[in-house]
Amino acid sequence: MSNSERIRPPWWLKYVNKVMIGAQRLGFGFGGKGPVILTVRGRKSGKLRSTPITPMAVDGKRYVLGGLPGGDWAANVRAAGVVELRQGRSTERVRMVELPPDEARPLLRLFPTEVPTGVGFLKNAGLVTGPNPDEYEALAGRCPVFRFDPVNA
Repeated sequence: MSNSERIRPPWWLKYVNKVMIGAQRLGFGFGGKGPVILTVRGRKSGKLRSTPITPMAVDGKRYVLGGLPGGDWAANVRAAGVVELRQGRSTERVRMVELPPDEARPLLRLFPTEVPTGVGFLKNAGLVTGPNPDEYEALAGRCPVFRFDPVNA
């Protein structure tokens, strides 16, 4: 659903992601909050791809902002649907459902307070100027928002 051209990630992101993935593999969690490792099969290569993401919980459901417009992991999720989430030594399989822009808008407004660590990243990417909810709401349709659903649902 993301109708925007690709934004290149910063040069350092690959290295930071590797450190986060390594810490998670060693069993370091963040107390149920913070980043988790999403693993999804690549839509072209078929290889498993992992990336750290930071979900947010709203009204008992979990969501994640799909990062930069045109991001590979979001495209892989669209193709695969079912992914694995790992936090510390805990792993679960979930179905990720992309929300239409109208459903994503209220969640995007909550993002700056629910995931404050993401504000700097999106600011550095030039998508927002700060933690203004109006700017995040305006990302609807440009940056995907996914909901995590149980696999058996």
